[in-house]
Amino acid sequence: MANNTPITSSELGTLWMTYSKNKLLLQMLDYFIEKEKDKDAKDIMSYYYNSNKKLTNEIEQIFKSEGAAIPIAFTSNDVHKDAPPLWDNYFDILFLRLMMKLSLGSNALHEGMSYRSDIVDFYKRCIDLPKETYDKCNRFLLKKGILARPPYVSMPKEAEFIEQKTYMKGIKLFGNKRTLNTVEIAHIYNVLESNVMGTQLMTGFAQAAKESEVRDYFIEGKELAKKIVSNITQVMQESDIQAPSTWAGRATDSTAPPFSDKMMMFCSTLLSSFALGANAIGTSLSLRSDLPKKLMEIAIDTYQFASKGGQLMIKHNWLEEPPQMEDRNELTKSKK
Repeated sequence: MANNTPITSSELGTLWMTYSKNKLLLQMLDYFIEKEKDKDAKDIMSYYYNSNKKLTNEIEQIFKSEGAAIPIAFTSNDVHKDAPPLWDNYFDILFLRLMMKLSLGSNALHEGMSYRSDIVDFYKRCIDLPKETYDKCNRFLLKKGILARPPYVSMPKEAEFIEQKTYMKGIKLFGNKRTLNTVEIAHIYNVLESNVMGTQLMTGFAQAAKESEVRDYFIEGKELAKKIVSNITQVMQESDIQAPSTWAGRATDSTAPPFSDKMMMFCSTLLSSFALGANAIGTSLSLRSDLPKKLMEIAIDTYQFASKGGQLMIKHNWLEEPPQMEDRNELTKSKK
């Protein structure tokens, strides 16, 4: 049934972003599914691939019905399925899990920016799919002994209130830093886990990139991720918390590119944007004053890295422009 109410600028923008992200995932998964030998892993990716393809086609139909141009995004030309595996076993599921975390947040945000009933319903289904897939990835990785869990803690015996003003400074009565609380652990562990994964992703991208300046950019990204892991690990170790580690998903010795430089650059900037959002939430919920400072330093480094990536994509004509509002000043000038 046709909808007589046109989509708003917000809905057009969020659908445009969702479409680009979905096309990236579809092309990358096409390669991962081809290379994966584990049946359960292949089934998880195939189910998500087929379901996500239907949702992506729905966006195309909305664009067509609204008379909006369909983004170019990514095609099979951006994937080289004959390239050997760039990462070890189960990197694909670790990567899919990370992307599901990103999708859960972005789709929920986009639902809140939607007004037309069919767009709201669309984003509800967009939330359901990554929720289901994230759960499948978690269960698979835990069963394989790959996914490290956050640290355990003794359960509180009673509710307590903060009595010392120094709690906010992270300092105890006699000058030692207080241990992290569980809210702080949750967010910095998330930052740490994402950057452990990011280190492996950037390592593989750096090995496979064709353009020298793109290769240098990914090497810079790898070093940034390693720096973040080191800084967060130090904070956790001060509270006697062991940092996560996994034997799976490391880059192989292959240098053959499975993906185009354009697609790898877009993936990198997408994950950098996700990291900025995660850091902002962690900063706002930290009650120890040294943590927001550290997370803000990470955010600045991440922003500068992402900004540099955007400039590099513009230089190579890889950065597709989102739909623009009409420039009324230019339209007025054209009448003179």
